[in-house]
Amino acid sequence: MILFGVGCNNSTPAGRCLESIPDLVAYWDFAGEDYLTSRGAEQVTLRGERDAMPQLISEGPLSGRALRFDGNDYLHIPYEETGLLNVKSGSVTVVAWVRWTAEQTGFVAGMWNEYEDGGKRQYGLFVSLPHYNGANQVCGHISQTGKPTPPFPYSIDYSASPQRVPANEWCVVAFTYDGEYIRSYYNGRFEERKEELINHTKGFDGYPDGLRQVKNPYYFPDGIGDNGSDFTVGAVFVANRIGNYFKGDIGGVAIYDRALSAEEVEYVSLLNEK
Repeated sequence: MILFGVGCNNSTPAGRCLESIPDLVAYWDFAGEDYLTSRGAEQVTLRGERDAMPQLISEGPLSGRALRFDGNDYLHIPYEETGLLNVKSGSVTVVAWVRWTAEQTGFVAGMWNEYEDGGKRQYGLFVSLPHYNGANQVCGHISQTGKPTPPFPYSIDYSASPQRVPANEWCVVAFTYDGEYIRSYYNGRFEERKEELINHTKGFDGYPDGLRQVKNPYYFPDGIGDNGSDFTVGAVFVANRIGNYFKGDIGGVAIYDRALSAEEVEYVSLLNEK
């Protein structure tokens, strides 16, 4: 029997239904005057650059509002203020309601920094990571060390959905990590992938013929590191600059400090404006 969602019906605000699932750390549906402040167990406020703030629009699947990212703006919470967003349970779920333009790689939300001190990666939800077989797909990224994955130049440790994320359509993208496997979901559905040769891995030390992996679910038993990253929405630090900008609309973000079940992810993904 599914116990989450008790008390939710067609007139219940989506936020209350999100909170009916245990272990919700924080969520944003961009409703109200303080639309950049999260609700849930942790109340923290996203901030942006004065001349590069995402536009608040009167359209969205959760509250009827969303943030429009133009490919040059993002929001952040300094590491020292992340609180429970810096998950210590060893597991996490990130869910987001997005309408992506499909023009470029897009970081949606999480604690992920690919540059400072050689990398402060922790966890992050991306739309499209093409380098290692994740083009136009939902990608859930986890790191223990914060650094690239040896012997490769970048971190390879992400799941990638076999489903493609369409351009200019509202959809729900999500991933879970249970301490062993990362799973990517598209519109509440998890689909497995078969083992495959991973692009750009041939010729590295120990992999003359390249690396073969299963990308969904992705096996990663190393856990999530506490590496000092800010929490960001819409972009991350890459090289010595902000990059991997999300271009499009984000109508909601929810973070849980455990891996939701497949049934719970499906339930959350069906929530929409009441």
